[in-house]
Amino acid sequence: MDTESIDEVLRTTRSVRRRLDFEREVPPEVIEECIEIATQAPTGLNRESWRFLIITDPKKKAAIARLYRAAFEAFANPREGAGSSAQRALVERLHEMPALILVCSLGNPPGSSNAMNVGFYGSVLPAAWSLMLALRARGIGATWTTVLLVHERESAELLGIPEGVTQTVLLPIGYTRDAVLRPANRRGADEVSYWNQWGRRRDEN
Repeated sequence: MDTESIDEVLRTTRSVRRRLDFEREVPPEVIEECIEIATQAPTGLNRESWRFLIITDPKKKAAIARLYRAAFEAFANPREGAGSSAQRALVERLHEMPALILVCSLGNPPGSSNAMNVGFYGSVLPAAWSLMLALRARGIGATWTTVLLVHERESAELLGIPEGVTQTVLLPIGYTRDAVLRPANRRGADEVSYWNQWGRRRDEN
């Protein structure tokens, strides 16, 4: 196993909102190949409850983009400086993305306990992340965004999503163009890891 290449994909998979080739189609067979990989992700009780809705129709992309803009502006306007230039670039060009992939799950989150909710989302979000990694490995950028969920009911009506299906992550995708993806500046493992007891560092054991 080539761990160096695997580690490079894991370290450099970032949300890509700009430096995308908006004119180049992402072939359907490539999307489906990535979904085949994504569905190898862990899932609770082996339910395979994930569903992937791929949106390429220009009119539907435009309608989704309008809902997305409304949700983004409702969040950004009351907060001075909210919304980075990259986030606003995505809002402006969402309708131009070659494809949008809406990751859904059959059923609804129980809402009654943390354990049940973690189990519900933990059975679909790993597949969404695996999909993003598989796309990255093929030179396709994606953005992990949940802004559309503000208008989940409207998007469900637009896309024919039935009752009892939960929308999770939207992945706008396109081949990268001159994008330089590097590891992010994150805290080290020694800063975010505890051993045997909350707050205890490894060298304190």
